[in-house]
This record gives sequence, structure tokens and C-alpha cells, in this order.
Amino acid sequence: MQLAQLNISRMLAPDINHPIMADFVAQLDTINKLAEQSDGFIWRLTGEGNDATSLRPFDDERIIVNMSVWASLEQLQTFVFKSAHTPVMKDRRKWFEKPDQMMTVLWWIPTGHIPTVNEAKERLQLLNSNGPGPLAFTFRDVWPAPNVDFDTSKELA
Repeated sequence: MQLAQLNISRMLAPDINHPIMADFVAQLDTINKLAEQSDGFIWRLTGEGNDATSLRPFDDERIIVNMSVWASLEQLQTFVFKSAHTPVMKDRRKWFEKPDQMMTVLWWIPTGHIPTVNEAKERLQLLNSNGPGPLAFTFRDVWPAPNVDFDTSKELA
């Protein structure tokens, strides 16, 4: 099994090109390269350019997405909490609203599966509706990987 993650954020600015977002945007290439070079990195969502900031899969134009796949929870945690990514996360209130619901969801996927944005949106909705569980969880409430590779997306139906 591998670990998928979706993180969404609602910009303070009306669009990604607004001056408020300039410092965030200036760091994207560096942080994306760091992710790609990190142990356990498998895949990340991209749109126009080399990031996902052009994608707007939610009904709100101010919500941007980040989605990736990792070999293990520990490797994703190392990237998120123990790398140059950490200061960017700590500064997030400069660019993004404080959320009133969960904005990050993790879930296990079969090895080799690349999740769709719709799959990720379903997982986030499941987390916000039902709380953490085996199909959608958080860094604080981790659920163990199933012992075998199976298609967990069928369990959402």
C-alpha cells in the first residue's frame, strides 16, 4: 500500500497572481523539487506549469490544491514536518484563511494507483462528515495500512 494525501487551502487573495500570494508562489518550485527529491515521494498533481495552482476542482476559485502519493506515512511526515517545507507551513496564515473544517486528508491506496481529484475530494468530504477512519484520516489520527493491496475506492460507494 501507498499513502495518498490531499491538502487544500483558501487564499486570502482573489487569485494566485495577487501580490499577497507572491512570497508563497516564489517558493513553489523549490518546495516541489524538495518533495520530488525526498525519500518515498512517488507522484504529485500538476496543472499548467510545474504545480497545481492552476487547478480549481472545488466550487470556490480561491481554493488551491496539493495532492501527492508517498511510499509511507513516515516519509511523508519527514517531508512535511522535518524539511524546508516546515517553515512554509508555519507561514501559511500570511497567504491562506484559517480553515473551519479539515483541509488535509490522508488515505491508503493500492501500490501503483494514482488517485483522481474526485477521489481525493470524496475522501476529504468523508473525513469532514464522519471524522477519521480507515478510508480517510489525518496526521493526528492515523489509521494503519491494510495488510493487502486492495481497491479502497470501492468502499466509498
